[in-house]
Amino acid sequence: MDLALKVIEITAPVFLLAGIGFLWVRLGFEYRVQFVTRLSMTLAVPALIFVALMETEIPAQSLSQISIAAIVAYACAAFGAWCLVRLTGLEVRTYLAPIMMGNTGNIGLPLAFFAYGDEGFGYAVVVFAVSSIFAFTFGVWTVARTNSPLTMFKEPMVAATLLGALFLWQGWQTPPVVTNTLSLLGQMAIPLMLITLGVAVARLTPQNVSRSLWVAIAKISLCVSIGWTLGLWFELPHVAFGILVLQLAAPAAVTSYLIAEKYEADAQAVAGLVVVSTLLSVVTLPLLLSVVL
Repeated sequence: MDLALKVIEITAPVFLLAGIGFLWVRLGFEYRVQFVTRLSMTLAVPALIFVALMETEIPAQSLSQISIAAIVAYACAAFGAWCLVRLTGLEVRTYLAPIMMGNTGNIGLPLAFFAYGDEGFGYAVVVFAVSSIFAFTFGVWTVARTNSPLTMFKEPMVAATLLGALFLWQGWQTPPVVTNTLSLLGQMAIPLMLITLGVAVARLTPQNVSRSLWVAIAKISLCVSIGWTLGLWFELPHVAFGILVLQLAAPAAVTSYLIAEKYEADAQAVAGLVVVSTLLSVVTLPLLLSVVL
């Protein structure tokens, strides 16, 4: 009973905030996703990542360990997703990216913070950074087939990750007034991401729900298996192990839909996977959390 209550306390704020965004749209209120997303991804999330890395007290060895584990995990997820897509006859441009990439930002970061506190959040930021770099390089390339990997350096999140890693490595600290400003800016990232997720889900129109359901189940089975196996293989500490598994288990990201829409893949099919996998995560994430806590 105590474990069940703890799991509810951890996951409820995540889904309640997303629910606020969902109801906001259903009630007919205006919500400019493009503006909020740009504000979040250009200012709030980079500030959150930079401060989290700069102020983390996690040993450098542990951070290096989970960084390598995350890189290997997403490489394995990419290969596993490619095999799944080819074997089932799904279109590579449409399904490869959303199967291998989860919503490590909107759902993964808040869940890590509520479940494991600052330590877990520090690990989650590292996994989120690795996943973002994969998404803006290989993920975009699988859909567009034209973008150069160098475009990732234009993303503020990547720059914030590299700068935060440098400050962590050197033991540097920004002046208190700068740190406080960046911390305050970063605090709005998690609520914004969750509410925006709810808005996006409310506006997406899923098609072929049965196909989306089995793809979503295959995605979480594949990614959890990879995260669990590599967590044991790398002998990650308890918190790092839980974070790696939870981040990989995150549902398909809304970003995958936006990329598919931009580069003229089957955006409606991706929308279906995003909606179904997000709704499925209401059940799967609490169950998984009860195991890894």
